[in-house]
Parts: sequence; structure tokens; C-alpha cells
Amino acid sequence: MIAQQRKIQHLFWRAGFGLTPQELNQWQGKKLSTLIDELFKESQKALPLSVVNLPKIASVNRKKMTAEERKAFRKERQEQSKNLNRAWLDRMVSGKGRLREKMTLFWHGHFACKTPLPYLSQMQNNTLREHALGKFGDLLLAVSKDPAMLQFLNNQQNRKQQPNENFARELLELFTLGRGNYTEKDIQEAARAFTGWGFNREGQFVFRERVHDFGSKTFMGKTGNFNGEDIIKIVLENPQTAQYITTKLYKFLVNEEPDTQRVKELADFFYQADYDITKLLQKIFNANWFYDEQNVGVLIKSPVVLLVSTRRNFGITFQNKDIQLFIQRVLGQMVFNPPNVAGWAGGKYWIDSSTLLFRLQFTNYIFLQSDVRVNDKDEGDVNVENFRKTGGRKLKATVAWEPYLKRFSKEKNRKKLLAELEQYLLQSNAAVSTEEFLKKWQNEETGNFVKQVTLALTALPDYQLA
Repeated sequence: MIAQQRKIQHLFWRAGFGLTPQELNQWQGKKLSTLIDELFKESQKALPLSVVNLPKIASVNRKKMTAEERKAFRKERQEQSKNLNRAWLDRMVSGKGRLREKMTLFWHGHFACKTPLPYLSQMQNNTLREHALGKFGDLLLAVSKDPAMLQFLNNQQNRKQQPNENFARELLELFTLGRGNYTEKDIQEAARAFTGWGFNREGQFVFRERVHDFGSKTFMGKTGNFNGEDIIKIVLENPQTAQYITTKLYKFLVNEEPDTQRVKELADFFYQADYDITKLLQKIFNANWFYDEQNVGVLIKSPVVLLVSTRRNFGITFQNKDIQLFIQRVLGQMVFNPPNVAGWAGGKYWIDSSTLLFRLQFTNYIFLQSDVRVNDKDEGDVNVENFRKTGGRKLKATVAWEPYLKRFSKEKNRKKLLAELEQYLLQSNAAVSTEEFLKKWQNEETGNFVKQVTLALTALPDYQLA
């Protein structure tokens, strides 16, 4: 039987980025149903990111720039991209609308897209945030008309008599039905339906009627004068879309090893609920099986979740604003920069020899200011060049220990205090032997005991699981 605190922590790990010690005090002892309602209530409103000045950037005509002006523009664009990255991380760390932000992160990986234009990145991110808890059909249509996606998948070049199939292919393979549930003919016909879908220099969707193919099309057994909206409607009418999306959500929220029968039941519910994301999430979070031992502490924290949750747990503020870019690169997940259109593979793929070493030493690098001797995964990136120094690099940061110590220094019995820290920091089902921690630091002053045990626990492989 899982303890109530562990269930609460499980809920907040999956529906957010964990609980701070203060939030644990706030929510401990409350019914799960009450906490679930509160999670949805606090995420009801979508608060957009507003980092990049859209009209100013969109109106720039680079063709009329001098070489020096183009260089300055590129530098400004790089800085805006970094600011946008940090702004989203800060939003996740803040805990505001945590469920909406967690689901925005999920859809950010599902509708993987990257663009060198930060204003388009911001627009798409806000589109995902706006629809993150709404109807999947509305989200799908909004993303299909999103300038960043249309640019990324070349639909700006999709025109009658010369259809570009990139967007249509990914729409079916990655966004809705999944590989093997459509034909090449379906891709070709869908591409024709999306001809003329593009955007203007202000980043607004436009339908270019003169390059749209108005001819008859046959898609998934249906024939008609289909446009893009019609293709999306037909795809949503196929229950396989609900099955595909539900499977991905189950792996993200519950377990990397899906329970086939359970996923089918959830997919049927999702389909009947008109793809209502909120209703599906409520059904999952309120299910008794969601809190089964086999589903708790079994997901590897994604790099973003690891970074955000560690910042939240210990009130970490990095002195150099670019450090977080370096951390994301080292761990293999930089927001707004997915590896390809399929997004991040996730799961066991988060771990390799270099990332595991960095993960296990992560809090050590911060708390003890030891040198980082791991290279990031994108050599030559000017954004993190300042970390390549002879003799190592330091993740210089301040740690707000006071609230953490206030929560965990009240217990005078060292064995019970050790158990409290272990229960808070580790969600894993694995039994962790921590008796040596007790022997090693039992004579330390309480605050130092808490710090030493915390550092030791966060250096365990189990800290990588949620």
C-alpha cells in the first residue's frame, strides 16, 4: 500500500514538476480528489509568454540591410531565442498553471517544430499553451495553421500541380494516426488539400486561394472537394487517432510500458468525449490504478523536468543566465530546439554514458561548485562557448536553503529525519539503503545533516525517477 504523501507527490510529478517543501506542507493531508480539482482550477487560464516583440521583428526587411545590420539582427534574434527559452523555464519553475505548462511541454514534443525566428517560436508555444487542456481537434487545427509549423514542414511551398507532401505526411504519421494506418495515396491527397495554406510576414495564417487545388480528392476511402479542415475532420473521425494520442499520453503521464486494455478503454473514452483533453486527464488522475505501485517512480525525469524540479526544490538561481542553455544541451533536451520532427524519444533514451554522469553529479556541481567536465551535445554553439574553459566549468548558483531547512529540520530523531528526506526526494519503488548516511553524519549539526543527506540522496540513480 502506497503512503498518502507518496500518492500526492506522484500526482504532482505527473501533473506538474513536483512539489516544493512549502507546497508539500500546504497539500499534505488533503484528499486526492481535492488536489486534482485544484490542479485544473489553477491551470484554467492560459497565460501567454510575451518575450519577443512580434510587430517589430516581423516588419524587418533583411534584404535592405547592410552586412553589419544583418549581423546585428542575427545577434538580436539569438538573444531573443535565449530569452524565450529561459522565460519558459522560469514559468515552469514558478508553479503557475503547472498542469497547463506540463501539458504544453508534452504537446511541444508531440508537435515538434523549430524555427530560427523567435517570434514564430513564441507564437506556437502560446498556441500549444492555449489549447493544451482543451479539445485535441482545436489544437490540431491551430497547429496546422501555425506559421512555425507551416514553415518547418514546407507547406509555404505547397501549391497546386506541385504539392509538397511534408506536412501531410507528418500530420498522419506523427500527429494523429501513427505509422502504418494510412497509405501513400492518402498522403498525396492530403497534401493537395493543404495547398495554399501559408502565412504572411506578420506571422498570420493566410489561405492563398490562387495556389489551392480545388479538384476532387479521395482520402481514406472518402471522395470530395476536400480542403485542409476536411482532412483534419476525417482524421479525427478515425478512432485510431484517439488510440495513438492516448498511448502517447499514457507513456508520458503513467508508464512507459502501456497497459494495452487500459489504453484502449481510455482511448474509447477520449473518442466519445470529442477528444476533450481535460476530461481524459481527469479520468487518469482520478483512477485508482494511476497510483498503483507499478506506476509510481518509474518514469525517467526528462532533462527539463530534472532541471525545473531541482530549481524548484532548492530555490536555485544561476548567476550566469546562459548556464541553463548549457545544462539543456548536456542532457539532450533544449526547449524550442527538438532534434527532428519526431521530437525527443524520451524514456530510456534520456540516458547514455555522458548524460548519466552529469545527472548523478548535477546537484554536486551546484551545491559544492565542483568543476563540470562534461561537454554539451552541440559543439560549437556560441551560446555556451563561455563554459569551455581550461580546468573545467562551474554551474555558479545560489541555493535558498532556508525554506528547505525550515521544512526538514524540525524532526530531532535522525532516523525519522532521514526517512522524511528520502520520502520527499525519492519516488522510486526500489529499496534504497541509506543507513550509511545516518552513520556518517549523525553527529553533524541538524542543518548540515540535512544538507549532507540531501546531496547524497540526489546523487543516487533513484533521484532520476519520478
